[in-house]
Amino acid sequence: MKPFTSLSVFLLALIAFGHLLRVLTRWEIIINATVIPMWPSVLVFLVFGGLAVMLWREAKRATVGDILEAVERLKA
Repeated sequence: MKPFTSLSVFLLALIAFGHLLRVLTRWEIIINATVIPMWPSVLVFLVFGGLAVMLWREAKRATVGDILEAVERLKA
């Protein structure tokens, strides 16, 4: 996996994990005396977690595809 892809997967997963942790521990976020509800954190967890998984799977698939392509070239 390329370094930029690895870094992107790591950051997306870290953000998703932080929001999941917020929901599980019920941390409140207060901005200008307004309590931010929990549902945006659930949404961010689903979106960023999904993006991290999809990017990781795409990178792994590309790696396996490259290996199979190299094997086919060696056979020819």
